Parts: sequence; C-alpha cells; structure tokens
Amino acid sequence: MPWDMIAVFAVLLGAVALFVSEKLPVDMVALLVLATLLLTGLVSPEEGISGFANPATVTVAAMFVLTAGLQKTGATAAVGRLLVRLARTPTIALLAVMAVAALASAFVNNTAAVAVFIPLVLAVAARRKTPPSRLLIPLSYAAQFGGVCTLIGTSTNLLVSSISERAGYGAFSMFEFGRLGVVLTIAGMLYFLLFSRWLLPDRVAASLPEVYHLGEYITELRVGEGSKYVGRSIRDSKLGEEHDVTVLRLLHGERKIWAPLDQPLAAGDVLLVRGRIPELMALKGTAGLELDPEFQLGQEILESDELKLVQALVAPRSRLIGRTLKELDFRSRYHALVLAILRRGHHLDQKLNAVRLQLGDALLLQARPQELERLRADESFIVLEEVEGAAPRRHRAPLAIGILAAVVGIAAFGLLPILVTAIAGVAALVLTRCLTLDEAYAAIDWKVIFLLAGVLPLGIAMERSGAARLISDGALGWAGELGPVALVAVFYLLTAVLTELMSNNATAVLLAPIAISTAVQQGIDPRPLLMAVTFAASTSFSTPVGYQTNAMVYNPGGYRYADFLRSGVPLNVVFWILSTLLIPRIWSF
Repeated sequence: MPWDMIAVFAVLLGAVALFVSEKLPVDMVALLVLATLLLTGLVSPEEGISGFANPATVTVAAMFVLTAGLQKTGATAAVGRLLVRLARTPTIALLAVMAVAALASAFVNNTAAVAVFIPLVLAVAARRKTPPSRLLIPLSYAAQFGGVCTLIGTSTNLLVSSISERAGYGAFSMFEFGRLGVVLTIAGMLYFLLFSRWLLPDRVAASLPEVYHLGEYITELRVGEGSKYVGRSIRDSKLGEEHDVTVLRLLHGERKIWAPLDQPLAAGDVLLVRGRIPELMALKGTAGLELDPEFQLGQEILESDELKLVQALVAPRSRLIGRTLKELDFRSRYHALVLAILRRGHHLDQKLNAVRLQLGDALLLQARPQELERLRADESFIVLEEVEGAAPRRHRAPLAIGILAAVVGIAAFGLLPILVTAIAGVAALVLTRCLTLDEAYAAIDWKVIFLLAGVLPLGIAMERSGAARLISDGALGWAGELGPVALVAVFYLLTAVLTELMSNNATAVLLAPIAISTAVQQGIDPRPLLMAVTFAASTSFSTPVGYQTNAMVYNPGGYRYADFLRSGVPLNVVFWILSTLLIPRIWSF
C-alpha cells in the first residue's frame, strides 16, 4: 500500500474518531484535518484552500444571510404564526406544525426555522392544552423533511451536488431532490398522524422550579446576631466566591431587594440563596447564617412584578457554546441570573459557573422584563416564551420574501447558477435595508463554513490516493455482487448510521467520493448512490444528538433519549425502505 494511501487512511480514521468523540468542535477537527493534509503534502496549497472557494461553501454562506433577512423582517415568524391560527384541534395542530415547518425549511436553514418556531409551538400547545412533547419532535423531524426537498434546503444537499459537479457528473438542479423529498415528507407526516399516540410521550409540564429541581438548591438563610456578614455587603463579603452560592433576594424588613450585591446586611435579614447542599450546610456552621427548615420553594417566590423567570435555550451559533458562565461574565453581560441548567433532560448539579455550555442547554433565568427583551434580541438565545410584537422591519418582509423567491426561481429555471443568484440576493437584502451589513456578516455560521472548507480537501486526497476506491472495493464489494439496488440500500444505511454518530456534512464528504468510486467500478451512474448519501445524511431521527434540531427540542419537550429511539428508529427504517425502492426509479443507473 503506497505511503500516501496509508497517510490518508490515518487522517480519515483520526477525523472520524474526533468527530464521534466530540472532544473538539467539528470545525476545529476540520481545520486539523486540513492542516495535516497540507503539512504532509497530501494536497497542494491550492487544493487545500479550494474548499473556501467551493461553490457549495459560498452558497451555504449566502443562504445563511438570506435566512437572516426573513428573520429580521419578521417573515419567518409570520409563517410560524399561521400555524397558531390553524391549530384548532390537537390533530390539526400536529398537521399544521409539520406542514409549516417542512414548507419553511425547504427554502431557509432548518435550524433557524426551528429556533423561530419553538416558542410558537409552545404557545400552540398551551392554548390547545396539548403537551409540548406531542408537537416538538414532529417539528424537528418535519424541518428535516422539508430540507431534503430542494437544493438549498440543507448544506448537505449543496455539498454533495458540488462534489458531483467536481467529479464531472454535473450538479443537482433546484427541485431535483423534490421528486423523492415530497414523497418522504408525506410519508413522515402520515407516520405521525397515524402513530403519534403510541410514539410520542404525553408529559404534562410541571412548574419551572420542579422541572429544574430548584427545591434541592434554593433555600432561605437568616442572618444571625453574631454573623460575620453583619454590616458587610454581599460583594464585599465575597460570599459567592468563598462558598459558591448565589444570593437571589434580600428581605430587609418589608423591603425585597433582588440581586442585592451592594446592600449592607443586618441581623434578622433573610437571604434567598441558591447553592449545593454541602455549601449551604457549611454556611450554617461557619458564617452565622441559619437555615429555614420549613422553607418550601414555589414559583411565586422567585417572581415578582420586577423580576421574571424564563427559560432560554443555547441557540445554534451561540457565543455561549463551549464557554462557562464565569468566562462570559454572564451576570454582568446579560443582567440576568442563571438559576439552573438542563442538559438532555438532566439538571446539572455541579458548579454552574464551571459548566461549559452546549447547543440546546436550557437555562432557567431570573431577570427584569426589560432585560428579557435584550435576551430575545440576542441570537445566542432562544427564549421559550412567545411575544406578540412586530418586527421593527415588518414592512420590508414582502421585499425579503420576494428576494428569496427570485433567488430560487431564477436558479430553478436554469437562467443563472444558484451561487450567482444567492450572492445577488444577499446584496439585494443589504441594499433594500432588510439587513445591515453587520447583520449579514453575523448571520453566517462560520463553524459550518470552516467544517465544509476543511473536510472537502479530504475528499480530494481520498480520490487521488486511491483510498476511496480501496474502501469501495473491500467494504462494499460484496454488495456490488447483489446489484446496484443493494448498493443504494447499503450506502443509505451506512450514511444513516454514521450521521447519528458525527456531523452530517462530514459524513457526506467522506462517503460521497466512495460512492462515486463504487459507481465507476460497477459501471453505473453515481447519481443514485449520491442521492442515497444525501437523503440519509439530511434525515437523522434516531438520537437527540444526530441533528441540531433534535438537540434544540430535547429540553423544551421534556424528552428522554428513549423517546427519540422509539419515534426515530422506525421512521429511519421507513425512509430507508422508501429510498431504496424509489431512488433507482427516479435516478436510473
């Protein structure tokens, strides 16, 4: 085996291991892959940076901006509010949620669409007295259904189209995916309409203190006569730093003082504090603070006219991801207290300031109403509370919709490539003031861009070194003996499994060159195999971590890991069977 093939396999295995372990962010793994390929000479410098100039990478960046134009003008939220009006009964609510999410996600980034729709779906659930757990998994899955209906529905579609074009087999057209995507969307919607009562949990929402187990961490402490804190403020006494507790409220006579950092303490004052049991017991023993053994926490204790409790999810592209509350200086930056954190249904009982935040983490925040407005405007959060209000640029929503329609329509009729129309659409959004230039830059998910740009050269190295052909000869040779339909089934299944373990884009980049090599070896058109890779990589239902939208609905729906297995695995099997049967009929070998 030549040394370059050995080196490519080493890079490939290392990349897969890092993607699966999640020890490093996916974009960091992609940059490590790129650096290794360049340092070892497996790709030339021109080939190494070709991913940044790849049409798929540039188009994906432009689509992020086009999606932001719809969000900033309120066009996406207006579509979402349509489902609120349509949802007259639980069954109609389920159908409306899936239909609206699928339609929106066919033309805008599906994670952005789900971020907008989550608060609206929660509002539908509350008004129709339907548990959110009956609607949020369908929302996530339907966003994936819609994404496989058009070329721009997901970055994976664009990516595989670009790989196909580079290999000399042509790009995919705008609605080429729709011939199968619409069938899968209808099948997915029927699946939930017929079987949701058995597949989805029916969990009644508890109060926020109960959901976040605050009763175990929040209590009242009375300042004793001999306490060393008498006459000192919370800030000066460094109570929080020494004992890892957070003082939420000070009851001083008849006065209630929230977040009382600079108020001097007096004997008899009552502090409402959050901390772990060992720290609270230590305070009792050493600081002259007495625990109230009869204290019972209710939501009314944590809220007032001046202060509200609200849940906020860590959003995709959030600046919070990978950082701790302490590093962010969260309290000073956002003027809000984090009372608890939920991750995949489990409350975190370690020191909150030391938790490295992840996508989909649910934060229970205590803040003043005016600060909540700032949180809603910050794209690092998805505040789980619908607010009836007009977007400041609502009058430009028709412009944003018209620009997106022109981008899609001109590309669909083949008048100009999608790359050209997307870039022109971005310029039009900024010129018409649907977006500012700063908002356009901020809208781009640079992690996705660097992921695409970093792993695309790995595909080049796999093809040039012969690694892709060797894998197709060895691992998939037996399937080739069963015929091309069996190859479609194998590629779909392999992609679906890998997508549950690592990034869907990385899976597509790794398997697309192997699909092309396999097709060449078998003497068939690679398009059906590439379609199997594309559809399987863009529809990940079986785990809450396989796709971003699944992670986003986990906590708001009160789900457990098993809920995704129960509802997702059968749906993945349905899609696998339908795709295996229909791909060869739609795209001939």
